[in-house]
Amino acid sequence: MKTIKIGLVGLGYMGKIHLRNSLRSKSIANVAACDVTAKGRKYAKSIGAKEVYTDYKEMLKDPDISGVVVSLPTYLHAECTELAAEAGKNVLLEKPLARSIAEGEKIVQTCRKNGVKLMLGYHFRFSPQFMQLKQSLDKGVFGEAQIAHATMVGPGPFFHRAEGYAPRPVPSWWFNKELTGGGALIDLGSHMIDLVQWYFGRIEEINAYVGHRFNLDFEDYALCVCKTKSGTVATVTVGWFSREASAKFEIFGSSKILSAKRVDSNKAVSLAKMILGLTPDFNLPYVWELQHFVDCIQNDKTPLSAGEDGLADLQAISLAYENATPIEESI
Repeated sequence: MKTIKIGLVGLGYMGKIHLRNSLRSKSIANVAACDVTAKGRKYAKSIGAKEVYTDYKEMLKDPDISGVVVSLPTYLHAECTELAAEAGKNVLLEKPLARSIAEGEKIVQTCRKNGVKLMLGYHFRFSPQFMQLKQSLDKGVFGEAQIAHATMVGPGPFFHRAEGYAPRPVPSWWFNKELTGGGALIDLGSHMIDLVQWYFGRIEEINAYVGHRFNLDFEDYALCVCKTKSGTVATVTVGWFSREASAKFEIFGSSKILSAKRVDSNKAVSLAKMILGLTPDFNLPYVWELQHFVDCIQNDKTPLSAGEDGLADLQAISLAYENATPIEESI
């Protein structure tokens, strides 16, 4: 199978993960990277990126690049993805798709119009635990899947992830609702709502309770109740209040009750693996996600997490915001 050239835009936390995985992939022959910071470009060069750019518009002119991985802040998704599509590049875009339905629709339409593949960065679809739940559902193991609970909590932007778990200033865009499209619900909720719709079909009704523990202009935790096309009722709970990150999905069926949980390696073990140039266990789904993107380009396949899926998730989240009830905080 012919190897391809990949371009990466944005070298923050996720961008660095994709960069390392791209450089280790046997299916990727060459990697170009773009970042506005000299530090990011220096890092990319130091670990093996052949070309580095300050402006991704220049990078998109390279006719040899087949796919672009976009790991930019949410407010920059639309412009970058649309320009990549117009340049004939397939795109792997980090979630959420966009800040609004209108913005998301334009991204999807532009990719479709230009005949390029658009894949959303939903790494839980590539995590063995969550994939096994999907397989069990498809086989009818649960009988009737009556109720489901999806939960994802963590520190969010209040304790930013960084290389080697070293402290790093939190980018200011995280705290600007106009730039993010919302808070914990659009951030963490994108993953959990995507799993709900992957498992049970489109969400037809959704209501939410949103909390403002930290008195910001967007929610830092939320609980949603969803009714899906298949009839399963699911709750989605997300929050930025926990020092310990956790993601869990439980399905209660008439025949079986099963659950999947993200299992993170011990931090010391993960750090040791990173120092040795190995991939920590919790990052493996990103490896498989990237490989799937490359495979879709090489073999003209539709991505497992396509742009239309990201748009459906954004539509459900937007409806949840419309139907949201604030949670009264007691002091």
